[in-house]
Amino acid sequence: MTDWDDSAAIGQAIHAFARRLWPLPRSISGDGLRQTLAAIAGLNPGLRLVEVPSGRQVLDWIVPDEWSIRAGWIEDPQGRRIVDFADNNLHVLGYSTAVDMVLPLAQLQAHLHSLPDQPDAIPYVTSYYERRWGFALSHHQRQTLVEGDYQVHIDAAHFPGSITLGELLIPGDSSEEVLLSSYCCHPSMANNELSGPCLLAWLAQWLAHLPRRRYSYRIVFVPEMIGSIAYLAANLEAMRQHVVAGFNLSCVGDERAWSYLPSRHGDTLADRVACHVLQHLAPGFTRYTWRDRGSDESNYCAPGIDLPVASVMRSKYGAYPEYHTSLDTLDGVVTARGLG
Repeated sequence: MTDWDDSAAIGQAIHAFARRLWPLPRSISGDGLRQTLAAIAGLNPGLRLVEVPSGRQVLDWIVPDEWSIRAGWIEDPQGRRIVDFADNNLHVLGYSTAVDMVLPLAQLQAHLHSLPDQPDAIPYVTSYYERRWGFALSHHQRQTLVEGDYQVHIDAAHFPGSITLGELLIPGDSSEEVLLSSYCCHPSMANNELSGPCLLAWLAQWLAHLPRRRYSYRIVFVPEMIGSIAYLAANLEAMRQHVVAGFNLSCVGDERAWSYLPSRHGDTLADRVACHVLQHLAPGFTRYTWRDRGSDESNYCAPGIDLPVASVMRSKYGAYPEYHTSLDTLDGVVTARGLG
């Protein structure tokens, strides 16, 4: 039985759960996403999984084809496998098309991604809506590549399928709802991905165990952007009627900072609660503006949607050096104390 007053133990449990999810090849669709949501459902049995089919129009977006990947690697002119999806699932461009060919280094370079300013990091690169193939590697490794012919192989497929959404409704005394949302589509990154859904999985358990709740809670796990858009397309009228405050949970696992990003209007109940709590618990928090948005709050607060959703984070996405790279790890960035 969980001791909800022991924040250190809770932080350790969340951190261990994140480590369990770490190797899953998450994307905006596919089995890695489903396995992640299934693991969260194992902690929260009321979580309902919803499949939204490829090709469906959701607001002004179209749900893309599903993507699956089984392998991806590069072999150098000596036949040595120098880049391998099996070693790090950031090595293959997200949503990459299949490829199996031999080509010279000069042509291969056009399909490689690295970060000269962070030469030890593998960047996270995707191409959800443009069909292309590619690999990511550290810039140090890229600089060691020699002239010659390279074998490149990506065993991946695009096909009509679906994206998967997770929804948990926890009733309270009132039909007024608090929305809590996080995303589950980034592979092998700790703060920018796993911290949000893992913390929310434990928060949902805590809310469910309470003997009484003033508000009802709408808890949502989705692939970022397309997932929140698809969820809004199916639930907007109910959310307009019931949601009185909402929070997008992202980047909540390090110990460096506290950050607040307001709703579009900036004066909702969610904004007031976030600022009140942060002023008391973390008075040095960084206050961002709506123009600094970049996650699902962009959709929840979009013109014509205008739900009262703010974001409370540790180090904000895009504002810490390991963001969207292989350096965003459970050993170097996210800690049990940060999660607890």
